[in-house]
Amino acid sequence: MRLHARLLKAGKFIVLTGALGGTFGLSAFAGMQLALKTREVSTPDLRGLSPQEADRVLAQAGLRTRIEPLRRIHQAIEPDLVAEQDPFPGVTTRRRRSVKLWLSSGPNRGQIPALIGESEAGARQRLSDNVFLLEGVSEIRSNRYPTDSVVAQEPPPAGNGDAVSLLVNRGERGRTYVMPNLIGVTGDGAADILRARGFRVTVVGDHPYPGVAAGIVLRQAPEPGLQIAQSDTISLEVSR
Repeated sequence: MRLHARLLKAGKFIVLTGALGGTFGLSAFAGMQLALKTREVSTPDLRGLSPQEADRVLAQAGLRTRIEPLRRIHQAIEPDLVAEQDPFPGVTTRRRRSVKLWLSSGPNRGQIPALIGESEAGARQRLSDNVFLLEGVSEIRSNRYPTDSVVAQEPPPAGNGDAVSLLVNRGERGRTYVMPNLIGVTGDGAADILRARGFRVTVVGDHPYPGVAAGIVLRQAPEPGLQIAQSDTISLEVSR
């Protein structure tokens, strides 16, 4: 009888402990969910506000402001006001998160400025000031134009478009050489000869190649026949 009573008492204790543990776990889970919810806010609609107004609204919501450098064309929103935002209005996000803002450039950017003859840095700045995108920069090397100057642009000045590509002169390279064919020669020997003539050479990787002795050039960069300067790096891949 005593054993039965003890077992019954132990069973009740286990059930009670399990119930308390379950209650604690549910309370902790509910508390964690509540804590997460209190850290979430709905992103306010900032479109059409000035940067100062948007910053004030975001601060009241517990969010931060991040103004992107590029502007967006908008037919209805005046220049210097918020045109787009990320996250979008109404999206739930966490407090202290940064909201990215793009300001309006107005309904259009106007005519593309004349950039030929300007330095690359100056052309980049003018495009940014006039809210044009820089689509790409191509390069030439010539002694006919100042170094790092713009020698052509597309679209041309006074044209229409959202982005501009530039052709920039990097200056004359100096004396150039024709890259020899080094496939099949000894890598170390070729590297020594090239280095003695002022070239920078790296011997990279060694891969097994059936029927080829160790240290023989299998691949090279630049390829044979290309024009190279002493400032270029020559890479040789040899066999093992």
